[in-house]
Amino acid sequence: MAVTLQYLVVRNGIEKMTFTNKKEADAYDRLLDLAEHLDELLATGPVSLDEVDREALALFLAQNQHRLGGPGKKVASKAEKTAAGIKAVA
Repeated sequence: MAVTLQYLVVRNGIEKMTFTNKKEADAYDRLLDLAEHLDELLATGPVSLDEVDREALALFLAQNQHRLGGPGKKVASKAEKTAAGIKAVA
């Protein structure tokens, strides 16, 4: 019998994603943190968005954070790029 270690990313009591690599799980958790902060920022912005659209936009921006920076922007790590390419389980 084999033992497999799994890392769960849980937000607000909802399981979002399962990983077998702690580094990828941590990167995905940071991605969700960023999306949450972006959602809060978008809620205070000049454009009115419903909650579903605002959350989708916040997650999209978090997943594409490497494309938002200027020439001096630090390149995202491999784990962050992996997390950015993963779609959240609703």
